[in-house]
Amino acid sequence: MTGDAGAGTASTRRPGPARPAPHPARPAGRPDPGRVPRQRDHTDVAGVQVLVAVGTDKHPFDRLLGWLGEWHVDVADLVDLTVQHGHTAAPAVPGAVPFLAHDALQAAMADADLVVCHGGPATILESRRHGRLPIVVPRDPARGEHVDDHQQLFARRLGAAGMVALCESRAALHDTLAAGLADPARFAVVTDPLTCDAQRAAVANVGRIVDGLVAEAARRAPWWRVWVRPAGGGGRVR
Repeated sequence: MTGDAGAGTASTRRPGPARPAPHPARPAGRPDPGRVPRQRDHTDVAGVQVLVAVGTDKHPFDRLLGWLGEWHVDVADLVDLTVQHGHTAAPAVPGAVPFLAHDALQAAMADADLVVCHGGPATILESRRHGRLPIVVPRDPARGEHVDDHQQLFARRLGAAGMVALCESRAALHDTLAAGLADPARFAVVTDPLTCDAQRAAVANVGRIVDGLVAEAARRAPWWRVWVRPAGGGGRVR
């Protein structure tokens, strides 16, 4: 009787709603792409991502790439390089390419932990826009690296304002790169993603620096003077 009653009770029990199958476990450290914005993923990268960009100027920049090659010998197993060497001879390091299309350069900056570049204003501003404090080695006209010293003047002003990590010697570059390898986060440009105030302030500051450089250049006396040949012969210098 007891067994029959138990069986009867069981026969009148209605099955509950089917429980949904659990989601497969997501590996630790891998965010759900449907819930969070896309993040940089370095799981497949051997070391710190370093982008070096010398721009498209026709003058070679052997000095920077030479310093880079010397540094790379000791850290080859710690870094993953992309080197845009322009019109400079290709350095003996991995990841060397003459030029990058604009979109490819932007992507490389976005993925880089450290950005090393010449003193071109556009490259500097693009690096900062992607959240990287640029490590800047300005071209020196005295070494045949540019036609004038505007990169040096610009980079020094930005360096004094803390907007770039200025390196004008081999030792300064190597020390700065060593600091970057030890803690890449030190070279991140942190801004409030909810406002544009920081970006506006940075652009305004750069604008003031450029205006100052233009005014300074205008005050410089030209080294040449116009030679005029008068109608009566002879000549004079104005």
